Amino acid sequence: MSDNPQQPYGKRDDDQPYGQQPYGQQEQYGQPSWGQQQGQYGQQQYGQQPYGQQQYGQQPYGQAQQYGQQVQTGPNGEPPLWAPWYGISFPNAVKRVFTKYVRFDGRASRSEFWWWYLAQVIVVGVLYVLMGVGGATSGIQSDPVTGTTSGSPNALYWIAAVLLTLYSLATIIPNLAITWRRLHDANLAGPFFFLSVIPFVGGIILLVLTILPSKPEGQRFDRPERG
Repeated sequence: MSDNPQQPYGKRDDDQPYGQQPYGQQEQYGQPSWGQQQGQYGQQQYGQQPYGQQQYGQQPYGQAQQYGQQVQTGPNGEPPLWAPWYGISFPNAVKRVFTKYVRFDGRASRSEFWWWYLAQVIVVGVLYVLMGVGGATSGIQSDPVTGTTSGSPNALYWIAAVLLTLYSLATIIPNLAITWRRLHDANLAGPFFFLSVIPFVGGIILLVLTILPSKPEGQRFDRPERG
């Protein structure tokens, strides 16, 4: 029995109305208690990655290799055939051109390109010299009045002339292919080669394009699957 005359019969002093929070407790109905997770429904928690969003530095699925990534070389420092060889030596440059005889994909470094053209100048120059020597020693005479010639070239002249013709025919495709790849290395499309057919200035334009430095964006022309 309560000693309080105002207290209804059978009700204790510390009884609270139904559903009312006891004194000192702050939690309301449906609200998380103290120490429980505070994030609201659908709100991203700190450090949690949203669904489908790429994390920083993570490469998306199926994305191509980033520009500027170094190509793995063999024990002697030789890169695979599909990749350019920067700082290549003279004999390796000549060998590589014939190895990639009809390959227009990929890239060619400036050293690959210019070592090859030095070899071209040497071979063609030697054959022309032999033709000149053969013509000078064959006893061919010309009449300055009529412009007619008499006599015939000797064997040296004809041998050098045949070799020059065969070599020129054999190197048409390699010359075109390595120029194509050199343009790729400068991040230019291969058909820029045909600018060389422009009268008077075409050859100069192509020369300037082949001198341009390498650009990593030229990797888009590589075909590693070909080896």
